[in-house]
Amino acid sequence: MPRTALIVAVPEAEPLVHEWRLRYDNASIGVPAHVTLLSPFVTAEDVDDRLLTDLRDLFASHRHFEYSLPRVARFPEVAWLAPEPDKPFRELTESIFERYPAYPPYEGIHDDVIPHLTVAIADEALKDEIEAALTPHLPIEAQAKRVTLLVEDASGKWRSSEHFPLGR
Repeated sequence: MPRTALIVAVPEAEPLVHEWRLRYDNASIGVPAHVTLLSPFVTAEDVDDRLLTDLRDLFASHRHFEYSLPRVARFPEVAWLAPEPDKPFRELTESIFERYPAYPPYEGIHDDVIPHLTVAIADEALKDEIEAALTPHLPIEAQAKRVTLLVEDASGKWRSSEHFPLGR
């Protein structure tokens, strides 16, 4: 069943990370460089006008914000860019989960949700290569002005479906 996700797209990072993400992450299936707020979210068939209105109101209550991506960080199998500050991303995720408790972040498998922009699913050697390639070009300065609803289609491709402006 096709899924959805709520993200903050990071177009400012695309020039630096797109080729890495195309080869080692999910750019090839239509997912832009992003910081995930909530995934998975409702099924695609559950997206209706009422939900969209509710999400629009929810995100309008949060201020837009500036952040930077100053460093490459690592999870055991992932190279990622760390947003600073990360608190506004955490607050967005918390508010979504408060409103929609049936959809815990990452299906509840992590005790702490760490905001991040995945560059690659990678072994240690590839993570070293990515860090060496990206670090000289950091930080990336960015703005979070809206939240995007991504929707998966039956073929497994993702597309941006709706955009919800963050308040001023």
